[in-house]
Amino acid sequence: MIDFLKGEEAAAMTESELERAIGKRGLEMMRIFMQEHIDGRGPGLCEEEVRGADGVERTHVRLQKREIETVFGSVEENRVGYGFAGVDSLHPLDAEFNLPRERYSLELRRRVALEAAASSFEEALETIRGVTGAHIEKRQIEELTVRAAQDFDAFYRLRRTEAGLPGGPILVISADGKGVVMRPEDLREHTRKAAEAGTRKMDTRLSKGEKKNRKRMATVAAVYTIAPLVRRPEELIAKNRLHTAELPRPRPERKRVWASLEKEPEEVIREAFEEARHRDPSGEKTWVALVDGNRDQIRILEKTAKKNGLHLTIICDLIHVIEYLWKAGRVFHSESGPELESWVEDRLLKILEGKAGLMAGGMRRSATRRKLSAEDRKTVDTCAGYLHGHAPYLRYDRYLAQGLPVATGVIEGACRHLVKDRMDVTGARWSLTGAEAVLRLRALKSSHDFEEYWTFHEACEHEKNHKNLYAGGRIPAVISPKQNPKRGHLKVIK
Repeated sequence: MIDFLKGEEAAAMTESELERAIGKRGLEMMRIFMQEHIDGRGPGLCEEEVRGADGVERTHVRLQKREIETVFGSVEENRVGYGFAGVDSLHPLDAEFNLPRERYSLELRRRVALEAAASSFEEALETIRGVTGAHIEKRQIEELTVRAAQDFDAFYRLRRTEAGLPGGPILVISADGKGVVMRPEDLREHTRKAAEAGTRKMDTRLSKGEKKNRKRMATVAAVYTIAPLVRRPEELIAKNRLHTAELPRPRPERKRVWASLEKEPEEVIREAFEEARHRDPSGEKTWVALVDGNRDQIRILEKTAKKNGLHLTIICDLIHVIEYLWKAGRVFHSESGPELESWVEDRLLKILEGKAGLMAGGMRRSATRRKLSAEDRKTVDTCAGYLHGHAPYLRYDRYLAQGLPVATGVIEGACRHLVKDRMDVTGARWSLTGAEAVLRLRALKSSHDFEEYWTFHEACEHEKNHKNLYAGGRIPAVISPKQNPKRGHLKVIK
């Protein structure tokens, strides 16, 4: 490195060329440092017996070579293998280094996980090749991504056994769904059969309406706490907000979001209740569920709350209500303007005052008097039907008086960030295992749990790949190189 920097080649470079050249040589220098350190640790001889979990003592000793792909490049490890006829060899030095079974190091796996969670596998591959010295292919990127996410459920199960988390007095659970285009073999059975039964107009691309049976629904969940914000119904009307000083809105606290394609909605919502219980083990908080009005979700939430003996307030998203009002309002006032805006605001205020059922009846009577066309009547009836059918979850006057949240912005944002921004890539068709792994890694990042998870993941790898292979889970201590009397009598076996 020093000779290069003093030489004519470096002297002729621009600053950016010099940065790239130093970076490339720097990786090689770090690879050499890594190799020297590994060599200096010795082959991993043990003074005590090496006995496997199968009870067999490994008495045959030989030096074996393996390659490790690190973020600096490839290095070699010459380590002692303790074996016996008919059983697998054990390598105490591998356990000391906590090396995975494949050639790719855990730190390289961590870098791959972060890149694959953020962008496509192709872009992750380019980034890994560009900023590290690792030699890796796209297939290995996908495999390492799946392995990186394999301890996701175990991590959160362990977290839920720890002490409850502090936070605001309102505990919110929210759930939604988002479709992901899948490979045919990974669709749910009824969707796959519908896709197989359908006809296609073209062989090379899907036409309008043909994507309907190409997606598998991911269930998205969110759990967080929040401080109350007491408001009056009129404060939520746009024209009134212009003349009212808006109070600072409380922010969601300790938000955790996640999504799953593998699990059914019931299982994801059950996990959300378990996460919520972890945050409120004594049941002191006010439990709220925010939904978009999906009947199946409401049914599952009510069933789960009843099973767990919880008082759960289910609230339908106010934004969805407003969208229904705008669609119905355009039937009565087709032109955009003050009349349409006033129509929507007047009815919204009544709904915020807890009169959703009354508004539904009024819309239907007005549609009958005006003798609307079948198409326009259908739009009004859809809005009125939503208001009437969801009236028990539209008691906004009570919710606002208690300071409860009434909008599903958190879960809507999670659907966009966790699923749409990464999974909805043009032309992409996902495998179930690959998509689930990416969703888990994105969830860890969004919930600010990734680094804590990775520490847990490495501990799991050590237990699975090393500790569980030895009798009693006890790995024999490796002696230092100065204490290796047998080192000169070992033969390297590739």
